Amino acid sequence: MPYTYEYARAALAVDCVVFGLDDEDLKVMLIERGQPPFKGRWALPGGFVRLDETLFEAARRELEEETGLKRVFLEQLYTFGDVKRDPRERVVSVAYYALCNLRDHKVQGATDASAAAWFGLHDLPSLAFDHDEILRTAVERIRGKVRYVPIGFELLPRKFTLTQLQKMYEKILDRQLDKRNFRKKVLGMGILEETDEVQQDVAHRAARLYRFDELAYKRLVKQGFNFEL
Repeated sequence: MPYTYEYARAALAVDCVVFGLDDEDLKVMLIERGQPPFKGRWALPGGFVRLDETLFEAARRELEEETGLKRVFLEQLYTFGDVKRDPRERVVSVAYYALCNLRDHKVQGATDASAAAWFGLHDLPSLAFDHDEILRTAVERIRGKVRYVPIGFELLPRKFTLTQLQKMYEKILDRQLDKRNFRKKVLGMGILEETDEVQQDVAHRAARLYRFDELAYKRLVKQGFNFEL
């Protein structure tokens, strides 16, 4: 005989804030809801957690089902539990944020999402549920974390120029950085590997390409290295 709880239990969901980067802006990926509530409104990808999966597994699954994205950097953000955040029932959502290189990942709406698209942070529609609040929290988190953990490399192609690296930080932090000081700082860390390749098919002088040396970074961390920009 199934056990009956004395008190009603809240439903558990996950929501994902996915960030990408292009030449113009830091982007966030949204889905257009294909079902009520808020049918036709833009929202963050997400859904309810199944009984046989972890929170992380649920976030991965929902992200792939609703957008086609998989194998991206994903980390837990915060728990949102306002009593009236969902008009259907009492729902607590554990939010995650993800970072991906736009060139490597194509998005497509699926399951209960009729469409999926990238939006610039400065050109966002009003979002369903409390997703505006979740998004603001995610932006604050990456703006803080990108300065002391090298997660920003997830937004770049595997090989990049120093100018691309600087622009990435400027878009996330929403402010300009001094070119000379920035390059001196990042090159002095010992976590960038200079390649023997340069940019291709550019109108200006081709710049040298670099890659993030994750193994060197991990070795330095064991020795007490602190990443800070």
